Amino acid sequence: MRRRRPLSAMVALTALALSGTVFAAPGSAAPPAQQVSDDYVALGDSYSSGVGTREYFDDSGDCRRGPHAYPQLYADAAGVTEFAFVACSGAVTDDVDAEQLDALDESTTLVTVSIGGNDVGFADVIQSCLLGDDAGCDEAVSTAEQEMRSELPDKLDDTYDGISGAAPAAEVVVLGYPKLAELGDCGVPGFSETKRERINAGADVLAGVLRERAEAAGFTFADPRSQFDGHGVCGEDEWVNGPSAPLVESFHPNIDGHAAGYLRVLEDALA
Repeated sequence: MRRRRPLSAMVALTALALSGTVFAAPGSAAPPAQQVSDDYVALGDSYSSGVGTREYFDDSGDCRRGPHAYPQLYADAAGVTEFAFVACSGAVTDDVDAEQLDALDESTTLVTVSIGGNDVGFADVIQSCLLGDDAGCDEAVSTAEQEMRSELPDKLDDTYDGISGAAPAAEVVVLGYPKLAELGDCGVPGFSETKRERINAGADVLAGVLRERAEAAGFTFADPRSQFDGHGVCGEDEWVNGPSAPLVESFHPNIDGHAAGYLRVLEDALA
């Protein structure tokens, strides 16, 4: 689906078997973008579509693309002439290959993509860590890390090759995932510091794989971990939702996570 400005008023995770009510904080205004792209395409999963911001375009359906997602914020601020917003909640690399690459063509000048978290089942990891004990959390993260190292690189290579082939003139920015949790006191039941440390260690492994494969493809890797430092779940100023209602909003960046987190990371990568 290709959108033209202006438009009307998502380690990576899908809906979790959790309950609770943690709502996103009001977003801060996005700073003006410096980079201008004539033809921008936003690919990827829920961390790109804007899941967690709680407001979505009516025509985006279960993909949950929203006006507060960093790709939309960037397109609006930069004055993008052509903007195709095709990122979709729950997407894995195969979904990008089969359903999103058609948005690219030889005139595409900028591509952003976040993908890989769902390929290694990180929603199941979070569920295991929240509902199980420390040992079960460690086992779940270890299994995901094994998949990151053994299976994910080939999947990323295939997807990145597809992007290069479909948009040969484009600058491509691969955006990673933040660490999800802060250490110290936490009001989330069962979310021990040991579990949070283990989940964050898994995020570090995922970041390393994403960086390696992005750079091998000749793409820019934009790492959001330092930008989100201090703003994970259990932090004083959360940019990532904890267990939430509706469930799909859980453990995704909120409005501030996109405006003050991901958007600024993208702008720095393009500077």
